[in-house]
Amino acid sequence: MSTPTTDLLIIGGGVAGLTLALEVADHLSVTLVRPAMDDQGASRWAQGGIAAVLSPDDNLDDHVRDTLIAGDGLCDEDAARFTVTHGPEAIQWLIDNGVPFTPDPDPSARYPYHLTREGGHNARRIIHADDATGRAVVETLVNKVSAHPGITQRSDLTILTLLSNAEGHCIGAQGVDSEQRLQAFYAHHTVLATGGASGLYRHTTTPAPSSGEGMMMAAELGATLANLEFQQFHPTCLFDPDGPAFLISEAVRGEGGHLLNEAGHRFMPDLDPRAELAPRDVVARAIDAQIQQGTLGHVWLDIRHLGEASIRHHFPTILAHCASRGMDITRQPIPVVPAAHYSCGGVATDHAGATNVANLYAIGETAYTGLHGANRMASNSLLECLVYARSCARHLLSLPSPPNEPLNTGDDHQAPIIQPNINVELEALRKLRFKMRSVMSQYVSIVRSDQGLATASEALAEIKKELEKLDKAMSHPESMRLRQAIMLAQLTVLAASQRHESRGLHYSIDWPEHQATSAPSQLTLDSLRLAGFRTNVLPNYRPGRWKHRRRAR
Repeated sequence: MSTPTTDLLIIGGGVAGLTLALEVADHLSVTLVRPAMDDQGASRWAQGGIAAVLSPDDNLDDHVRDTLIAGDGLCDEDAARFTVTHGPEAIQWLIDNGVPFTPDPDPSARYPYHLTREGGHNARRIIHADDATGRAVVETLVNKVSAHPGITQRSDLTILTLLSNAEGHCIGAQGVDSEQRLQAFYAHHTVLATGGASGLYRHTTTPAPSSGEGMMMAAELGATLANLEFQQFHPTCLFDPDGPAFLISEAVRGEGGHLLNEAGHRFMPDLDPRAELAPRDVVARAIDAQIQQGTLGHVWLDIRHLGEASIRHHFPTILAHCASRGMDITRQPIPVVPAAHYSCGGVATDHAGATNVANLYAIGETAYTGLHGANRMASNSLLECLVYARSCARHLLSLPSPPNEPLNTGDDHQAPIIQPNINVELEALRKLRFKMRSVMSQYVSIVRSDQGLATASEALAEIKKELEKLDKAMSHPESMRLRQAIMLAQLTVLAASQRHESRGLHYSIDWPEHQATSAPSQLTLDSLRLAGFRTNVLPNYRPGRWKHRRRAR
């Protein structure tokens, strides 16, 4: 079988996907699949900024050191140095493309743009666009992408599965459009930029977070997933049970915000010498402990002492959003609670974004590069998106030009069966997803236990059985997406169960100490089968063996 193809298929339109598309489109044909509403992804909601060594008073070694400390012994130092070294040029690329970063108001400043400081950083190295950096970057890059004649955008598609040929090489993807019609896209190279897995939890910092569907699509082709147990909970999400999720940027604490408990006591200095600027895992656990001891269900983040003028200058978006929900943060503290925010694990890749499946790449939050280790340091995420998207672009452009002919997909290629029009109770699927998210929030959250993880494992298996009763063939698009989320949740529980220590974002009351030696976790879809789970594998799955080889770049 053969069909016309594109050189590069990019699935996901956040900062990583947009950057890659722009970097290769002068030389390769690009199809970019991104949601019609770009506020569905996490990139747009990144408030704080992007970490990079930009000030003459800062240096690369210090940024690397801070990253390694925050990662609690599990960072790949090579990945950290690679990312940090390429950071300044990535920021300059954004500036050259017109991103409106906030200038420093001090005319004598040693760097023209304002740099703030966030948790884990020992220097001011966060460049930002007020308190809406993600929005500024996304909007700038979207405008550039929309104007480029070499990029075909598809905003009417939901990708459901990757496609492979007889050799197990990725050859594209398949999904449904807004009219529920099947669509297949064949490509010489396919890149996942689909985001993380915060949607596995009830409370998140993003209104419409992904649930790791891209990670599971890669696993179904044989890709290895690493460090799934390290799910970061942002310490300060606005507490409003009746309203949508909204992140209160770490920059609020970076500029001097204080965390207060129910009694009005500032508790972080009692727990860590870095106080509110301790790494996020430390702050999130401290807040969680205060919430458990109190009755409000939240703590307070107080910035009143900064003064109204400073608040209006530094945090206009947060000020306006809180005002729209009846809160004047210039006169009252902000109620905050930890919420699922960022996946430190994902599809294992090298410096070029390459997975162990031929022609399949992953960049951004869906990828595991080794940068974050057991805990992501603030504002290193958009940096990773930029650096690895540009590195992936360099790699793809260095390869021989794709042949100017249809792609041979192999005579025995099989694609999963998708039946968008079969009768499935969508409300029942919604309830099952809510049940899955509740299980993860209760048992696989900030503080864990062996018993809780065992309970979660049993509950997820039962939820999967209920799903199979609703759609025995597992062929409705929403059934397929929920199945992928459940299986990623199962892999997350399995990874957490196998880590017999507390490290970074993984804190277990049964294993409170560090192990003397520790390594990143590595799991494949076969891991669930070996652990006794029924995987109901899609027909195009061919197991592959992961060999983590860093490429010299």
